[in-house]
Amino acid sequence: MSRTSPHQPELSRRGLLKTAGGLTAALAVGASATALTGTAEAAPATFTHPGMLHAYGELNRAKVRVNDGAQPWLSGWQRLTANGHSASTWQPNPQATIIRGGDGQNYGILYNDIHAAYQNALRWHIGGTRANADAAVRILNAWSSTLTTVTGNADRFLAAGIYGYQFANAAELMRGYSGFDLERFKTMMLNVFYPLNNQFLNNHNDACITNYWANWDLCNMNSILAIGILCDDGVKYDQAVNYFKNGAGNGSIRNAVPFLHPDNLGQWQESGRDQGHTMMGMGQMGAFCEMAWSQGEDLYGYDNNRFMKAAQYVAKYNLGQNVPFTTYTWGTGQNCAQQSQTVISSAGRGQARPVWDILHYHYARRRGLSVPYITAMAESVRPEGGGGDYGPDSGGFDQLGFGTLMYAK
Repeated sequence: MSRTSPHQPELSRRGLLKTAGGLTAALAVGASATALTGTAEAAPATFTHPGMLHAYGELNRAKVRVNDGAQPWLSGWQRLTANGHSASTWQPNPQATIIRGGDGQNYGILYNDIHAAYQNALRWHIGGTRANADAAVRILNAWSSTLTTVTGNADRFLAAGIYGYQFANAAELMRGYSGFDLERFKTMMLNVFYPLNNQFLNNHNDACITNYWANWDLCNMNSILAIGILCDDGVKYDQAVNYFKNGAGNGSIRNAVPFLHPDNLGQWQESGRDQGHTMMGMGQMGAFCEMAWSQGEDLYGYDNNRFMKAAQYVAKYNLGQNVPFTTYTWGTGQNCAQQSQTVISSAGRGQARPVWDILHYHYARRRGLSVPYITAMAESVRPEGGGGDYGPDSGGFDQLGFGTLMYAK
């Protein structure tokens, strides 16, 4: 039915697991989920909705603070409303086939429309403007009635991962809104995006397991996690979480952060590659942890805050300070020919990406931990914008952004 304000959330996993019955039910759902790793998890017996990058509490807080004119929420809101993708007049351009990599690339059409759907959905939740809600639904419905294929060279897996989780997040914000065909959208996610996500994590495009950088795994993990939440599918949720904890590829937590250094610093897998992709990794793993957090699962703190240590490392280096670096060696291609990086890469050092406020507000405010480098990086980028604010190329759309508006506490 039509809504004039966001609905109250369904029972959260955290609340559910307070009772023995809830625990039993949750374990029953997760008992058969041993995808990829053989490790069973307990997916939520009842998924929280909205429950991905933004649960009800974050949405309501942003709405109240913006209405009060409070900072930094207001400055974040002003970045959102100034972005052309958030305009309620945005018209979708759905395609039956999306190509990333190789001849005929057209994937920019998709990511521009996804970010428009997401930004319009945020304006609806925070500002209450029905025209923005209608625009988001118009975009989501147009694509779910048209898109049948995501293809291209190996980059098709990046498209399926990045745009899969972003699309699912936009849809999650509009579930329950009048006119949104959620079931048809779920079908698109299950038939077009999930098979590629699953294929990549299982087979890595027939390459050596370590051939692909952490972000390749992470975006596909994000898409599977988001699809699991969107579709109330505990098996897919568990598949993603199990991979985070124990997966063989570079997206799993111990492979993404292969070395721990003194002073609570953790070396990121792509640090010897360049800093743009390294910061993309902060955004990808941050999104994964936040979506799981919305379902009652603390992956931010998993393995003694291993991700926090990596984020501190990446932030410190991109603030212009020195960090230790351990030689990183990995197998490439189909025969696992070894390559090594002996120094950290300065390429792209210090660039602005909207990935830091989600981490600052979790570790420093939710958890009350001292994360000075993360905090300083967040302050340097704040207020964060989103897709369309960081250039027209795909890198500017790797993150949904608007962390200042959505996560400030």
